Amino acid sequence: MGALTGALTGALTRDGPVTVSAPATSANLGPGFDSFGLALELCNEVTAEVLPHGLHVHVEGESADTVARDESHLVVRAARATFAALGVTVPGLSLTCRDRVPHARGLGSSAAAIVAGVVAARALVTDGPQRLDDGEALRLAARLEGHPDNVAAALLGGFTIAWCDGEGARALRLEPRVDIVALVPPQAVATSTARGLLPREVTHADAAHAAGRAGLLVAALTSRPELLLAATDDRLHQQQRAPAMPQTAELVARLRAAGHAAVVSGAGPSVLVLRAARADAWEGAQLLPAPPGWLQLPLRVDRLGTRVVG
Repeated sequence: MGALTGALTGALTRDGPVTVSAPATSANLGPGFDSFGLALELCNEVTAEVLPHGLHVHVEGESADTVARDESHLVVRAARATFAALGVTVPGLSLTCRDRVPHARGLGSSAAAIVAGVVAARALVTDGPQRLDDGEALRLAARLEGHPDNVAAALLGGFTIAWCDGEGARALRLEPRVDIVALVPPQAVATSTARGLLPREVTHADAAHAAGRAGLLVAALTSRPELLLAATDDRLHQQQRAPAMPQTAELVARLRAAGHAAVVSGAGPSVLVLRAARADAWEGAQLLPAPPGWLQLPLRVDRLGTRVVG
């Protein structure tokens, strides 16, 4: 198969499939709206292989019964865009997606799919990582996602600060010193619904508050975890989205009142609780007052980002 596909495309070197691992992510983290991202040790895997013709998509795990198996599948779209960016014509493609990141819960499932598709396609192409470095891969992924915060964390791992300039998306990666519990509800909330509740303008006071707390949050995540509760205080988006996810808003308020650094994960409805990193696991995490039916996932930061694992 490898020799055949190489002859067909003239640019593929891998004999057989390539497998990549892509982490879940949480964006915003309170005041870092559309800029901050944190990679989580909850990973999807995608195995990709070039075929002589056709498209085969197999999905296991989260939302396996609902996601598309055609060209509209997000991993397929990202892989196609990557091959195009590298000037490669691919006659056929096989994808096996093992999804562990819950969909439409604010844990970056779309970013994981996009970055997995980009990195898998890049790995199948001769000199792909050299011709499409992480900076270009980030810009491509951000164009597909529409914003850079989740894809930056998914690609690079750790804690990322993302922004856009005249050349597109860029990101700075830092080493966080936190552990996480993700509280995940059974109900989904579409990102477009949550974003649609945001006001077009904010007050000068709220903007100044966000700037100060975002700066403090960088310090809290990387060196001063005792400041996490104060640093995660948000006025820009969480309360504004509360009508779409009242249980989430009420849970965040209760956790923060009890001294936990709780935030809405991304656009919600999941909740993230941050604490200083420890050698032990989150003992007693089950005692957090989540509503019935919510999953509690003790997690560590994923420090490797999206990577080829096979």
